Amino acid sequence: MVTTFVIYILGMLAIGFIAYRATANFSDYILGGRSIGSFVTALSAGASDMSGWLLMGLPGAIFISGLSESWIAVGLTLGAYLNWLLIAGRLRVHTEHQNNALTLPVFFSHRFDDHSRILRVVSSLVILAFFTIYCASGVVAGARLFESSFGFSYPTAMLLGAAATIIYVFVGGYLAVSWTDTIQASLMIFALILVPVFVILSIGDIGTAIDEIRVNTPEKLNFFTGVSAIGVISALAWGLGYFGQPHILVRFMAASSAKVIPSARRTCMVWMILCLAGAVAVGFFGISYFADNPQQAGGVNANSERVFIELTQLLFNPWVAGIILSAILAAVMSTLSAQLLVCSSSITEDLYRPFLRPGASEKELMWVGRMMVLLISVIAILIASDPNSLVLGLVSYAWAGFGAAFGPLIILSLMWRGVTRNGALAGMLTGAAVVAVWGHYGWLGLYEMVPGFITSTAAILIFSKIGKGPSKEMIERFDAAHEEYLASHGK
Repeated sequence: MVTTFVIYILGMLAIGFIAYRATANFSDYILGGRSIGSFVTALSAGASDMSGWLLMGLPGAIFISGLSESWIAVGLTLGAYLNWLLIAGRLRVHTEHQNNALTLPVFFSHRFDDHSRILRVVSSLVILAFFTIYCASGVVAGARLFESSFGFSYPTAMLLGAAATIIYVFVGGYLAVSWTDTIQASLMIFALILVPVFVILSIGDIGTAIDEIRVNTPEKLNFFTGVSAIGVISALAWGLGYFGQPHILVRFMAASSAKVIPSARRTCMVWMILCLAGAVAVGFFGISYFADNPQQAGGVNANSERVFIELTQLLFNPWVAGIILSAILAAVMSTLSAQLLVCSSSITEDLYRPFLRPGASEKELMWVGRMMVLLISVIAILIASDPNSLVLGLVSYAWAGFGAAFGPLIILSLMWRGVTRNGALAGMLTGAAVVAVWGHYGWLGLYEMVPGFITSTAAILIFSKIGKGPSKEMIERFDAAHEEYLASHGK
């Protein structure tokens, strides 16, 4: 199993060094030169979305609580589809019309003629705050994998799990991230189809597995067990987060054109549905397996997020297990790499270049970007140093923060030309603040995404109506982008 992991990691590093040779300027480093085709766009968006949460957090939640936890998967599927349908093509076109914006903060700044640059600064700070937490979740997931698979101490496992990702992002930038994402997405879907099939076969068949659960823990067959209306709303609300995730939105911006988006959407949604179904199946049929084999349940009883790891190690020989468990590393690496790159590009493009070095060369910007990858990595590792950190909890908070701070603003900035700078700033600050406060107090048991998204939307609408409206130039750029988007879709 160690050999398999080493081969996999060396392969990812090799791709990073190949991408290094194809990276000529800063645009290549952070956006791949806007040259990515539909297939890579689709799998890269999917892989960067589905972190270690997919193979650890979700199966663990299903294993503990049953099918009632699958509402999150339903919400994510709906949200992802709407994001591809409503946002992807429009964002690709609009960012090009807004001075070829390479990052979301730059897009906001040009979209709303923000000469004060306050939108650029605030959105960059929001990205850094929530992404650092999100990156920490990836480090925790990688540590859990190395800790469980090789018996390393948590600190050692944490450093080993993060090292390979940091190196290939540092070296290869966006091209390395997108190319490795394609391989990693393929590995993830392979593992999530294969493992539940072998779990079922080890039990007997699907009927036997379900009967086992029905007899011992029938409540886990019910989609509403222990879940209130607020609980269902909270789970479905995860889908709202897609509209504001910078590491996913940047995949749309990097596509070669808006015309490749429909094909990419179909590919990504098939991949996503199969992966989510597989993750739910691992946790669900794991209930039956460990009920039949209680003597093997020590690991999952200690930490339910290890259910995928435990089943793989029990049911497959070490060589095959190494390949399958590499899927967890793939999920971790794909998301962590995307997040590190977005953080790096935000610091370099949105803070360093405009405020410190307006005349910086392309080479200088690339190396500053690489240094920022290292800086964010160190901070994420420090946050993840608590061995009691749960992957799902860290992801949940960061996902809500981005969804509420950026989601309504992305939607309205692409759909309504009446949004103003003051409306954009008010919505961003309101969404982030409500998530932070609501998440701390946990009022009503309602996921902080819901109040954050609603209040952010209201703030944008209200403050856009107060004061000076959008300028003539803003409206002209919006209309030109909108017409190009319609033309690219034959409308």
